[in-house]
Amino acid sequence: MNGPVIHDAWTLPVDDNINPYAFSVDLNGQWFLQKGKMVAYYGQIDFQGVGLGHLDHLIAHSFHSPLHAADWVVAEGHGKMVLADRAFDVNSYDLDDGNLSIRSGNLLAFQPSLSLKQSIVPGFLTLIGTGKFVAASNGPVVFMEPPIRVDPQALVGWADCPTPCHHYDHEYLRGFLGAVRSRTGIGGASGEEHQFEFVGAGTVLLQSTEEVVDEISVGETGGTGS
Repeated sequence: MNGPVIHDAWTLPVDDNINPYAFSVDLNGQWFLQKGKMVAYYGQIDFQGVGLGHLDHLIAHSFHSPLHAADWVVAEGHGKMVLADRAFDVNSYDLDDGNLSIRSGNLLAFQPSLSLKQSIVPGFLTLIGTGKFVAASNGPVVFMEPPIRVDPQALVGWADCPTPCHHYDHEYLRGFLGAVRSRTGIGGASGEEHQFEFVGAGTVLLQSTEEVVDEISVGETGGTGS
């Protein structure tokens, strides 16, 4: 009978998945890391908040999202980091002189060769440049080509294409649901009546569910505990 696979610092993969829900970063220098996404590490690694002392030059080059600064740290040193997020699917992606916007709750970590900026779409961040990043999704990611309309809750991000527009089904809104909304304020969140519309060249990333990977407050684990 085969037992579980037991890893150590030498058998963990190099910048690759351990399983569908955990990713191993081979750290030799610095990575940006969202707080709460590192579950274990081997080696000599320090974690420092964004904006501290000797990291000023790195922050000035790579981190331009003040609204999210408190949620991120810089992992610095040498070793292996294991990243995971509440048993969501985790994968790495490579940008080659690219431009990708991603829901802030989905982004786990990225190399400093990429520059992080605040997207004009609320709740999203934009990565620009060349490098690797790690992201979570609620189910496997599906890659789609515009023109396309997508449910906002299924949207993970978009790469190398224009910012989406809001699209509303006005006939649907004028019907029964519109009447309910006007009286109670309930309804209006489904993709059947409101979508993001993408046009032009590029790639749209969708997760295979409408349940969003929510951001959690710093220090929370997402579980109830005992």
